[in-house]
Amino acid sequence: MSISIELKNLTTGYVTKKGKKTIASGLNATLESGEMTCLLGPNGSGKSTLLRTLAAFQPALSGSVEVMGRELKKYTNKELAQVVSVVLTDNSDIKNMRAEEVVAMGRSPYTGFWGKLREKDKTVVRKCLNWVGIEDLADRKMQTLSDGERQKVMIAKAIAQETPIILLDEPTAYLDYPSKISMMLLLHRLAKALKKTVFMSTHDLEHALQVADQVWLLDKELGLTTGLPEDLSLDGSIERYFSKDGMQFDRESCTFSITHETARELIVEGNPDTLAYQLCCKALVRNGIRPITRSEASDMCKDVSVKVDNEAFHLLEKGEESLCVKNMGQILRAIVPAITKHQISAIREAADMNQYE
Repeated sequence: MSISIELKNLTTGYVTKKGKKTIASGLNATLESGEMTCLLGPNGSGKSTLLRTLAAFQPALSGSVEVMGRELKKYTNKELAQVVSVVLTDNSDIKNMRAEEVVAMGRSPYTGFWGKLREKDKTVVRKCLNWVGIEDLADRKMQTLSDGERQKVMIAKAIAQETPIILLDEPTAYLDYPSKISMMLLLHRLAKALKKTVFMSTHDLEHALQVADQVWLLDKELGLTTGLPEDLSLDGSIERYFSKDGMQFDRESCTFSITHETARELIVEGNPDTLAYQLCCKALVRNGIRPITRSEASDMCKDVSVKVDNEAFHLLEKGEESLCVKNMGQILRAIVPAITKHQISAIREAADMNQYE
């Protein structure tokens, strides 16, 4: 592998009538060939601005960007088009063109003044349509495609450009869940198989942590931190950048979970290693109920319990089974009224006792 892009003390931002507006500063990092790198950060952290700066759509305020060992600002537009291809989120302005024609636009750096496609160019276009899985959309007009389909066409166009570097701004933004996964895996395979540098900004945090070779974490206050997802998990960087109230990060799996507040407790009995038991506990927590063992239960909580086995879910009230169902939703609807009934009864009994003490 070799360095394809290097940031040296880069400052990104805009020049306005009131002067320079800095978005991010002091950025130092490298992108390697044969790797897919994901740029992650909260809204407003400067991800799109950084991407546009690397694509030469806007100049850096200070510092430098080197592309393939040469300063970015020294490239002509034609030279850069053979080195860097770009996919932006907004492609809605392309109309009255067939998908195949749009993908073929990726060959424009090589087709000369008249833009005539050679047989080699046509082969590349067909291969890219097939690679992205949209060969059946080749003759469809862009305005007839869904947002996700249009995004796939633009990615195929970038691949057809055959550049060593591909920059993508939120390429999975409009895709459904399975398509997000398949697209990120495709881009990862592309980087590995063809030794390309794939650099993409994304909000799909957990997907990026599972697929990317490298991760760039960008934040206005914390700056830029880069590394393997696993290293950034080990040193706590991912938690520093993304953990908020109501979220919990699991370092082992590199995944986030939602932290629910619980206001009630319920005894859950059964084999904790079974999927039914674990999913039942998960559903309870989501509904504000904390699963506990019988040994953990206070006197107030011992009147109601749930027993989980492979066949059914059993609701027990004062040791007697009051409901047996195979559907978890049915048992959940019955739990809260049962807890409420027995806790109110216990409170009333306690209050009556206190009067005679």
